[in-house]
Amino acid sequence: MKILLIGATGKLGTAVHEALAARSHEIVTVGRSGGDLQYDITDTAQVTELYDRVGQVDAVVSAAGDVLYKPVTEMTPDDYTSAFRGKVLSQIDLVRQGVSRIAERGSFTLITGVLAHEPIPTGSAASMANGALEAFVRAAAIEIAPQRINAVSPTVFTESLAKYGDFFPGVPSVAVADVAQAYVRSVEGAQTGQVYAL
Repeated sequence: MKILLIGATGKLGTAVHEALAARSHEIVTVGRSGGDLQYDITDTAQVTELYDRVGQVDAVVSAAGDVLYKPVTEMTPDDYTSAFRGKVLSQIDLVRQGVSRIAERGSFTLITGVLAHEPIPTGSAASMANGALEAFVRAAAIEIAPQRINAVSPTVFTESLAKYGDFFPGVPSVAVADVAQAYVRSVEGAQTGQVYAL
């Protein structure tokens, strides 16, 4: 398959790239400042330009999304808008514009996260974004068939415990390689409207 991988240069994106490439897929990597192509998916015009440049693909996978972490009392409306644009609208736009750009039975895989269901202090924007994306995936699945859409919802990465572990006391971590396998499942499997929680 020809797969468009967004957020390819981060910790998760690198692992997803390795997992999909190991299965002989053709991967086009995209990042803001690295990868085969450089585009900012928070800009609708750049998403259009990206699809025009890449052409038809079999799958679009996203490992990208930016949110702010601050106490609710310190968050501003612009902070929440920024988080919504950075993680939700950007990935929705990949789907909205991508439906006509992927194969008839192609797929989308988006990234959400554990905070949709297991909130932490300072994480309200991430919880909002992740919850919205998971609802979108379920709704979009019934409209875009036979194309498919799923989301991957990991907890804290084992590889990131030194930096973020204190925010997730008592919460089991997951190896980033295991999260990458959920992307393989979404791309190569038959399910749609699923949220793969790890």
